[in-house]
Amino acid sequence: MDLLYVQRLDPLDGLGWTLGRALSIAAAAAPVLVLFLSLVVARWRAPLAGLAGTVTALVLAVFLWGMPADLAGLAFAHGALFGVLPIGYTVVCGMLLYNLTVQCGSFDLVRASVCRISADVRLQAVLVGFCFGAFLEAAAGAGTPVAICGAILVGLGFPPLEAAVLCLIANTSPVAFGGLGVPLITLHSVTSLDTATLSVMAGHQLPLFSMFVPAVMLLRVCTLRDLLAIWPALLVSGGSFAASQYLFATAHLHGLGELYPLTDIGGGIFSMLVTAGFLRLWQAPPLKDPLRSGPWTAVDTRGSVGVTGVWPWVRAWIPFALMSLLLIGAGLLRQAEERGPVLLPGGIPTRVQIPLGSLHEGVQRDALMRSRPEEREKATFDFRWVTAPGTPVLLAFGLSMLILQVPLATGWKAAQVTARQMVEPLPTIAFMLGLSAVTKYAGMDATLGHAFAGTGGLYPFFAAMLGWLGVFLTGTDAGSNALFGSLQKLTALELHHGGYMPGLDEGQAQVLICTANSTGGVMGKMIDAQSIVVATAATHQSGREAEIFRTVVVYSVVLAVLMGLLVLAQAYVPQLHFLVPHLPE
Repeated sequence: MDLLYVQRLDPLDGLGWTLGRALSIAAAAAPVLVLFLSLVVARWRAPLAGLAGTVTALVLAVFLWGMPADLAGLAFAHGALFGVLPIGYTVVCGMLLYNLTVQCGSFDLVRASVCRISADVRLQAVLVGFCFGAFLEAAAGAGTPVAICGAILVGLGFPPLEAAVLCLIANTSPVAFGGLGVPLITLHSVTSLDTATLSVMAGHQLPLFSMFVPAVMLLRVCTLRDLLAIWPALLVSGGSFAASQYLFATAHLHGLGELYPLTDIGGGIFSMLVTAGFLRLWQAPPLKDPLRSGPWTAVDTRGSVGVTGVWPWVRAWIPFALMSLLLIGAGLLRQAEERGPVLLPGGIPTRVQIPLGSLHEGVQRDALMRSRPEEREKATFDFRWVTAPGTPVLLAFGLSMLILQVPLATGWKAAQVTARQMVEPLPTIAFMLGLSAVTKYAGMDATLGHAFAGTGGLYPFFAAMLGWLGVFLTGTDAGSNALFGSLQKLTALELHHGGYMPGLDEGQAQVLICTANSTGGVMGKMIDAQSIVVATAATHQSGREAEIFRTVVVYSVVLAVLMGLLVLAQAYVPQLHFLVPHLPE
């Protein structure tokens, strides 16, 4: 493939080093700024704001960065296709399954079963948003936890805005390990650092935050007094997840084998079981103060469902149980796909990678951003028609109709409801992902990333913030690692050779800085456009994206800053150097 475009970190260098670089950085940030102003300040509807940001990115890519127009168009198409599959596909199927349970009446029992564990709105939010959401993020990702858990919380009686915000904040802790370790595996692929060692480093950072996420998410709706009143339950839920996360992430150090791909699946399941068991023995004291968002309470249906026996309750959870099992199976199959082609009977491949014309390997990053001189950007439409999270969810929908003997008319009504709900979210997701792809292939993201790399001794702090920016731009922790992982490694080597981080050896410095890209990135998950659009779709409030963004952005920034400070401390405080693992020889 002929090389058609070489990115430039500073397209305005002709104006002088200082002025040119400053203006280049400002131009690189312009598409995101236009998106932010359109969505949050002007309050345009999300598809229109996404279109404005995309047009800005395309114009700058072609006329300032000098990217050929056909490549810019292909870059947008690449991102938009990814937005439709797997992201949009997953959201549609998740909502379809949820709407089926509503239409056939089984969701009333799902709601009642959660209330049987606890009728307290605080603890229902923790059980569904944090525990179950962590499991779904680990099993599927791609917006699944926000879509499913947001819909369930609305069904429980939570106001849509609160349901969306709670799920977005909760969906932080499991993101770095994500779907069966994919983000860390991606980080390994661009840095060549040992994945198990990266896992240990993440295990020495994230559990400190995971322990407090249930409390942080409830700060939105509870006063401090009502939050402290349930501290035992918060400690059990957050502590059980954090302990499991640490043990799975570091299992190979204890002779248990490399279990990091199962870190958050194990943590989510363990936290759900332990928390549910604890709440059967311990009763939360009643709320003393009104909830901050208004006089609402979740629906307590413990005594309103006239059923006897165990089977009706089991039957109600069958759709979600099937979904969970099939998602795990798809995740394991996805791992097999990474090792080589997987063929179904008849020789049909489960994964088809389609190069996107001249964009594939026709773009090369600036020399400062490459780990190898000949390295080129790949651009393939990764069509995983079997293991895309939407497929097992869709299969769960079909099996649920058969097992529960749901009439076709009911399934058709669920499909009609879902179609109406997705009219606005699907084009929004396509525009948002298209925007991020244009900034990536044009090199705007590299311009922003390189600006962070110029912070010298403070870079360990900004390494986490760069990961945060990467997730905000790409929508995924894996995407952020693919985007900035190489830059993080090169910067770590440059800093270490310059005398920074003197208490760490060269390998430790690379592990710390590169892992910070992933662990800092998790804090950006709650504000990326993809997650917010999924949240509004799942909770039936399209058009309120700006309000949701304004609500969660403070949590996101504060948590990212705290992660950055932790990385900075691990880089320079001698007493914390033992937390930074050595690379295997």
